Amino acid sequence: MTSSAPSESDRVEAVLRLLGGLVDGHDLFEIARAVADLHPKNDTFPGEVYIGLASDALALAGSDRDDPIAYQSLVEDYLSECDFRGWDKRKIQYAILSSGALHGGIEPDLLSDTVWRTDDFWRYALIAAAAVIRASSARLGISVSEFAVRLAHHHNLELT
Repeated sequence: MTSSAPSESDRVEAVLRLLGGLVDGHDLFEIARAVADLHPKNDTFPGEVYIGLASDALALAGSDRDDPIAYQSLVEDYLSECDFRGWDKRKIQYAILSSGALHGGIEPDLLSDTVWRTDDFWRYALIAAAAVIRASSARLGISVSEFAVRLAHHHNLELT
């Protein structure tokens, strides 16, 4: 990233790195390392991008109030490589539930709400987005790769 304020191209790059990593079968820790240079110090970026992406995934999967994706099974079934303890449990819960809130029309106040650490919120948002994307692909009965490609197309992006 070239400036302190993320640009639209930074936002696109953040989406491409996450979705491309999922298509290529990378684990969440590899994807986070590939995204780390996009995060400006003392900022939530690209966390807000990932919360929005998770919200879009919920919409593409047809998740709604009458047919939701359960939070508990999301963590257990789609984040098996992660071990959340103590505050980590609250941080991932906040990131996941923020995407649901945004999907329902409520915009979370990320800067105020993430006073606990703006410098690590983006990682939890990335992990939350990956969990929601994994759950959404399972709901539709398609691979994570195929769902990630559909989500990229939804944003008028091509994964190479």
